[in-house]
Amino acid sequence: MAAASISHSGSAPDQALEDYSLYSNLSDDELLQLAIERSLTDTHNSTATNANTTTKIQPTRCPDKGLNPPARNTNQHSSHNPPSRHSCHNPSAANTSAQYSSPNPPKEKPPDLKTFDGTVSRFMSGTGKKMVVYRRADGHVVHIAPEPEQEEEPLFRAIRDGDACKVKALVMSQGTNLMLPSKPGWLAIHQAAWFGEEMCLRVLLSAQPGMTNKKTAHGETALLVAINKDYLECVRLLLEHGANPNIQNNEKETPLYRACELNSPAIVAMLLNHGATVNTRCNQDYTAVQEAVVRNNVEICEMLLKAGAELNLRNIYGITPLFTAAQYGQLDTLRFLLKQGADINTQAADGATALCEATKNGHEGVVELLLSESADANKPGRTGLLPLHIAAERGSDTIVSMLIPVTGKTRVSRSGISPLHLAAENNHDDTLELLIEAGFDVNAQLSEERTKLYEDRRSTALYFSVFNNNIYAVRMLLSAGADPNLDVFKPLMVAARQGCIETVTLLVEHGADINAGIPTHPSTFPAVYMFSMKYLPMFKYLLDQGGNALSCFDCEFGSRTHPPLTTSQSQRIDRRGEDAVLEPHLRRGVQFCEMISIPSICRWAGPIIDVLLNYVGHVTLCSRLMEHLDSFPDWSCIKEKASESMGDGGLTAIQQRTDLHRGHCSSSAGYRLCSWLEVDV
Repeated sequence: MAAASISHSGSAPDQALEDYSLYSNLSDDELLQLAIERSLTDTHNSTATNANTTTKIQPTRCPDKGLNPPARNTNQHSSHNPPSRHSCHNPSAANTSAQYSSPNPPKEKPPDLKTFDGTVSRFMSGTGKKMVVYRRADGHVVHIAPEPEQEEEPLFRAIRDGDACKVKALVMSQGTNLMLPSKPGWLAIHQAAWFGEEMCLRVLLSAQPGMTNKKTAHGETALLVAINKDYLECVRLLLEHGANPNIQNNEKETPLYRACELNSPAIVAMLLNHGATVNTRCNQDYTAVQEAVVRNNVEICEMLLKAGAELNLRNIYGITPLFTAAQYGQLDTLRFLLKQGADINTQAADGATALCEATKNGHEGVVELLLSESADANKPGRTGLLPLHIAAERGSDTIVSMLIPVTGKTRVSRSGISPLHLAAENNHDDTLELLIEAGFDVNAQLSEERTKLYEDRRSTALYFSVFNNNIYAVRMLLSAGADPNLDVFKPLMVAARQGCIETVTLLVEHGADINAGIPTHPSTFPAVYMFSMKYLPMFKYLLDQGGNALSCFDCEFGSRTHPPLTTSQSQRIDRRGEDAVLEPHLRRGVQFCEMISIPSICRWAGPIIDVLLNYVGHVTLCSRLMEHLDSFPDWSCIKEKASESMGDGGLTAIQQRTDLHRGHCSSSAGYRLCSWLEVDV
């Protein structure tokens, strides 16, 4: 079907074309819905103010002419610019019927389904009206109309109205079949139970007792329908007339289970008095006791236990009623179950205990109660985490304080992870402080298995805090004695990469090794330089604190031509057969001249080399460094700086150059280092 177009009398042709494009992307069903809403439904109720507006669907076919096109006008015109007096685009006010693309216009009456050769589909209009569409096999629309409303049968209407006398008259009259549903499975008894009409229900049960336990399409008996609506008298009447209290619906719910779910002690008592089974496993193997626990109803729990309910039945997740009480934070039912002897250390299928679950959900009162009843705080789940780990990860300071005295540090160590790690990872500073004050080892490292879960192979709580750029936590851990040199990838390198001078300063002041390397990515110079060269103030600070500057000028190729740059170790290995001189380079690692040649850094090569020369004596620049200095005219004076001899007063000369570049530099562009140091590159 083509696109729908809205045309208004007297509108400009370009506006009509624009409106046409507006609906050109609609689907067939969307166009049908649009046509119905604007034409079939609304047009008949429209006022005189909008009587000149119509909806049509392209290609246009004038409805008043049927299959025959309108007579051709002697004055020819464009379809996009029709005359206003006579056109399918501009019908008269009287012409307000919908138009369809089908060569078979819709009929006034729906086709006879017994003889109709096609499909019948239904959809909901935008105004909420239910519509029905008849189509032939070739897709042509035959009829579209609102779906006719089915008239309710007299018996069901009388029940809805609560007219017991009329119900009795209909039941007693011949020809009324009480076993005939009004809709799938919905009998008169279900209608009476749904509306809570006890007198009507009594009439029906007296006339046809055999339908007492009949099910609806959803498998619900009249008893379950009455329980769902909480009609106590109807429930009592049905039970007295032999309703089975153990029939489950399609979702495996029993009447007792639903009564517990609805938190109705009166109905529960009725069902138990009429033989309801208390340990029936319902949806996902939940029992009635577990539903009563979820509702924190001690009265119902007590009735169920007296009727023989088992305390430790598990659902498909291995959860017992006590675990459910801890999970939902239901103190009353939890206390009741503990008094009845329920297993306090019960574990779910994933190994979690009730204490773990209460901790995870932050139920402080439940945790306190479980610990007072000697719950085991050192029983881990399948992941190896203890309740204390979970509390630290969640940042529950009160629960952490309760768990610290009853958690063994040996058991924590055996888990391969400290609660300090979890507190630091999630930025829970108060929890971290509690754990430090409790004496947990600030230098505890993750087990090998847990370290492998992180790409950077982190292992200490300090690393987590540095990685999170949490300066407060970093200061707290360092003050407590954290060693900044335990991780493979040093926290100092992480701080330098983040450009956080405050964290870098803290780490260096507490003994961070500035000249450390990365075992997995060896280099001939301190690895921290890789991450700090673009932050010249930080780079200079590291050099001031003992960073090895001379190693940056140690190049195995010297003045010889350097091999082409390679971007990865695998590429360097592939080139070993081409150039044997690369073999020692592979053994030594990345050189400084290679690192500074990276495109993102090479444009700062001059200022970086200039800073380094302040910390070395006479050095010879390799050919690659010379290439960088030759690439910018103002950097030529830096080469002269490298050739100066230190002599006996070398240290004094270095200090003088350092002072010079702190603010008394030359006006030459090559020595404007102060401005470089102040810019965050």
